[in-house]
Amino acid sequence: MPYPVGLLKNRSVVKHGEWAVIAPEGRVINCMPGFSDCKMTILATPKMGASFIQFIGTVGAEGKTTLKYGGKEHEESFVYILDGEGELKITVGGESKVYGQGGYAYATAGTGIEFENVNGKECRILLYKQRYVPHPDGRAPFNVFGNTNDIEWVDYDGMSNVHLKDLLPVNEAFDMNMHILSFDPDGCHPFVETHVQEHGAYLYEGEGLYMMGEDWIHVKAEDFMWFGPFTKQAVYATGRGPLTYIYSKDCNRDVEI
Repeated sequence: MPYPVGLLKNRSVVKHGEWAVIAPEGRVINCMPGFSDCKMTILATPKMGASFIQFIGTVGAEGKTTLKYGGKEHEESFVYILDGEGELKITVGGESKVYGQGGYAYATAGTGIEFENVNGKECRILLYKQRYVPHPDGRAPFNVFGNTNDIEWVDYDGMSNVHLKDLLPVNEAFDMNMHILSFDPDGCHPFVETHVQEHGAYLYEGEGLYMMGEDWIHVKAEDFMWFGPFTKQAVYATGRGPLTYIYSKDCNRDVEI
């Protein structure tokens, strides 16, 4: 990294317990057990107020896990290949599949995720884990493999300029989902949302003006956003191309008193 010219600057804004925008220029590589030839950065943890943990990382030519990610009894986990030319063999519960960009896998609580680079080229991944909340009637989720490139876009809330992909089954057994939301250049949310669910969102295409609580924040590709429960949120896409992000959501469970 070259010596800086001019004042140091960083667009990140963190309001602990409420919301955060983590811009790429301020991130550091975290040394963590369980990964070999991988450069991992922590984006969200309970230390900021999130109920989940999310990483972004670069998997090198010989990159692999040396421990299962999300392997503790109460942890469910998810991996997504964000970009790059690398191909990973992803193993969940003894089953393995090889994916490039767009590939993903979900592991049920206690199962954990393993991966290994199989073509010697780099790629970037998102890793996510959260505490699993069992369904009160005992129904249970199952491990999932998929590729976002095989999923058709659907209109979001009936709007022809906002598009959605569900990565996990829309099934009450699951207490979480992952989605990709894409706004055309003239797109926006249909209303300002306020809900109990929280989101971790990685914006990988475009730019926009995002309402975070009482503030409007300019966001763009490579920003990570965290929305705490009941944070007011909505976006206007402001760039010349689509604004697209992948985001997590907790769902399908009652609230504990």
